[in-house]
Amino acid sequence: MHPTSRLRRASVVLGLCAALVGAPAAAAEPATAPAPPVITADQVMPHLDALQRIADRDGGNRAHGTPGYRDSVAYVKAALDRAGFRTALHRFTHDGATGYNLIADWPGGDPEHVVFAGAHLDSVAAGPGINDNGSGSAALLATALEVSRARLTPDRHLRFAWWGAEEAGMVGSGAYVRDLSAADRERIDVYLNVDMAGTRNIRQWLVVHDDPAATAAFEDWFAARKLPTFDIGIGGSDHVSFGDAGIPVGGFATGLDECLHEACDRVENVDPHTETLSTNALIGAVWQLAARH
Repeated sequence: MHPTSRLRRASVVLGLCAALVGAPAAAAEPATAPAPPVITADQVMPHLDALQRIADRDGGNRAHGTPGYRDSVAYVKAALDRAGFRTALHRFTHDGATGYNLIADWPGGDPEHVVFAGAHLDSVAAGPGINDNGSGSAALLATALEVSRARLTPDRHLRFAWWGAEEAGMVGSGAYVRDLSAADRERIDVYLNVDMAGTRNIRQWLVVHDDPAATAAFEDWFAARKLPTFDIGIGGSDHVSFGDAGIPVGGFATGLDECLHEACDRVENVDPHTETLSTNALIGAVWQLAARH
């Protein structure tokens, strides 16, 4: 059949359908992303209390290769399993010890387009590492649990990870990225990193500037609340492992403190207000980026 004839016949059919219902068919409304939830300190600080208790009973730290790190992974994994995530342990070896990355996938979303968020879960041997980086790990966990609580149905697939042996030189995230196939790397649209989310007396949030959409998501969130930011480019934490592999990255940090890599990096070293703001910033970015526009 000639294309013009097909178009004319289709027009007649559509006109008859409209006449039968008495009005022209209404255009479909464009889908809008759901508004992100807003959490309080009561929804994130208990995770830091739990990590502090783990360190206290396991020799004062949660470092790679120690019971404190393994118990930290178990705590986060149990929370995610209860919330309906598909969790898996990615194993690697460093300095004669087995290390673990915890990977959690939220069911649904387009597997060819992945929004990936992560934070390192290990501390140094000198202390419990509650700001560095229990704070980022807790913000990430609270974000994942909000995804479950909202029963979010994202357009893009959501994946979360808690990395091991970051303090040894981003070993865990580097091992994970190296183990990905070229096709799996291509499926990751953006990786978001949070390293130190609860620093006291901060002057500004340090925002990674690489992926334009991720940069805008964080910068716009902070700007809307008149919170100052500073561009840190790419460097300093696990997002480097992804950036070096050609994967677009984003994320933020709240900067260093006097207890960095010291025994005093306890839960008292974390500012609950800053931690809560950081968690809500991550939630906002994940909600926005998970919806393909």
